[in-house]
Amino acid sequence: MIEKPLRKSRADGEQSRERLLLAAMKLFAEQGFARTSTREIALAAGANVAAISYYFGDKAGLYKAALTDFLPPPQKNIEMFDQPHFTLRQALEGYYAQLLGPLLEGEEAELCMRLWLREVLEPRGVWAEELNTGIRAEHIAFAGVLARHLGVPVDDEVHRLVHACASLGVHLMIGADVIEALTPQLLASPDALRAWIPKLAGYAEAIVLAEQEKRQKGAA
Repeated sequence: MIEKPLRKSRADGEQSRERLLLAAMKLFAEQGFARTSTREIALAAGANVAAISYYFGDKAGLYKAALTDFLPPPQKNIEMFDQPHFTLRQALEGYYAQLLGPLLEGEEAELCMRLWLREVLEPRGVWAEELNTGIRAEHIAFAGVLARHLGVPVDDEVHRLVHACASLGVHLMIGADVIEALTPQLLASPDALRAWIPKLAGYAEAIVLAEQEKRQKGAA
């Protein structure tokens, strides 16, 4: 007889925490950290202000959770493109699948992206932390993958190649409003978004093969 209310309480707690996170994401994305109060977040979430302290410690903890809770662990992303048996094309498709994967999450993905853009413009240290952990780890892993397929050590040209390949996908993430204004059909549905993955892999493959040809000619 004790277990049922305990399970219900735990489920209710998870729902309360999620409501606070979603409310915080919306308000922080719209107003920024400084102009958003914990009382405002609690009211929007239909929760008590004390719940913020209980689940997140303080406003700064809630802000960090709003930015990072929906991000998959870096190693999970890396595993999608860094496998020893992958061809170059498979590695590239895996890379773009993990890069664009969050966009398939709907409202949460859109809110998270808007919040990250605000964090870049009004930094509170979370962006710098993510750069030095998750993003750095994924960049290094992808550089290793490209270098392996090129048959070269990781050098500055490989790093440039990584940035060039990444930029193809990043445009969909930070320039979605431009794409929707000019060619809305290209982002009109999850299937339309998924169609970008093999296309981007093809574009990136052409860039990598061009780099390979340039190196071979230079060596000759």
